[in-house]
Amino acid sequence: MQAKASLEDTLSLMRDLRARCDWDAAQTHQSLRPYLIEEAHEVDDALRLGQDGPLRDELGDLLLQVLFHSVIAEERGAFDLHDVAAALIAKMKRRHPHLYGDGVAVPWERQKATTRDSLADGLPVDLPALHRAHRLQDRAAGVGFDWDDVQGPLAKVREEVDEVAAEIDSPNPDAAVAQDALEGELGDLLFAVVNLCRKANVHATVALDRANMKFVRRFTAVEQLAVQRGVQVGTATLAELDALWDDVKRSGG
Repeated sequence: MQAKASLEDTLSLMRDLRARCDWDAAQTHQSLRPYLIEEAHEVDDALRLGQDGPLRDELGDLLLQVLFHSVIAEERGAFDLHDVAAALIAKMKRRHPHLYGDGVAVPWERQKATTRDSLADGLPVDLPALHRAHRLQDRAAGVGFDWDDVQGPLAKVREEVDEVAAEIDSPNPDAAVAQDALEGELGDLLFAVVNLCRKANVHATVALDRANMKFVRRFTAVEQLAVQRGVQVGTATLAELDALWDDVKRSGG
């Protein structure tokens, strides 16, 4: 039976590639940034598909990025993969003092609150807005600024919907001011919806991604049904498209 590959094997391969492949040798931390983001998204796509083979392969590609950055840092004399592993182990043990010490279980956000300067400290500036909202709310909840249950954020969503409606029904005569005010109210509504999702143990990003996929599936079915019925989607009326949409929904699409 062939021995399973180890992380040391992957590290040796990465060092060899840096030594003998022109492309790999030319890469830097900065040049690799786009690939790291791309590989993370490809892992997420594999998770969405729920297929083990693609997930395994994409996790390997993501691991390659970890190895790449670790070996480049090693060459600079900054740190190596073993230092990365040691930092991870130390962090996990700090997060679980009740398992690896004599402490008691403390929510991670409450632990982190004692080490950061502000609520947003350490959050990546390019984090997608929905995810950033979720993390900000997580952090606030970690220090006690949170609703007791899901009813609080649900009421807040209803309040924000009313404020958006009021802004639309009675806009400021100054178009620029009206647009700015509406954007602010819609932002408040979105933030409240994210908080409702969080309190209901649903991640807003995952929920919206699911809704996007459902919409694509249904509208594709609408386009196919339109062809069958001789309807031109580009010139059809809203009523015609709504009828097709309703038929697709009734059929379980």
